[in-house]
Amino acid sequence: MAGVGRIIETPECVAEGVAWLREADPRFGPALDACGPLPLRRKPDGFAELLSAIISQQVSVASATAIWGKLQAAGMITPEAIRASDEAALRALGLSRQKAVYAQALAEAGIDFDGLRAQQTEEVIRTLVAVKGIGAWTAEIYAMFSLGRADVFAPGDLALQEAARVLFDLEERPKERALRQMAEAWSPWRSVAARALWAYYRVAKDREGIR
Repeated sequence: MAGVGRIIETPECVAEGVAWLREADPRFGPALDACGPLPLRRKPDGFAELLSAIISQQVSVASATAIWGKLQAAGMITPEAIRASDEAALRALGLSRQKAVYAQALAEAGIDFDGLRAQQTEEVIRTLVAVKGIGAWTAEIYAMFSLGRADVFAPGDLALQEAARVLFDLEERPKERALRQMAEAWSPWRSVAARALWAYYRVAKDREGIR
């Protein structure tokens, strides 16, 4: 698609990015060897996936999965259902007061999800962060997994920060700005670098870093 850059669509796309990353930054070699083939991690796009990303903010993978399961069971994953609901009903399904507000804001935002597919990544992120409750992390995760953008990173992610600290033998966990700058060297395959760091986090910490 013109103007949006490379799209990760298949495991072969990820493998191509891995080969590039091994050559561009050999420090990834031990992590890639330990992790094996990286997962594709492509997800559908649309309202439900963005709502799922909001649910995943600042909670464990297990907690996010449990809450999302309750929302799915209740049919509370469409803008129409959210708009017809209220804060109390959403909180009864496990959402915090704040995330119930965010879910309602997303339902009212009227995002053109089909239109996002043709927008450049920077435009996608600007569109999404304009909605109450959607920060850079959520927008970047959506661009990475739901839109398949190959050159996007999420430096505010704590698992990525911790994986970088361990893999690169840093004295402390890099902050968001420092990790964003570090990730510039992994362009145009920053999404593959992120996949590698998440996979390495799982190996090094024996826990999932992303749902």
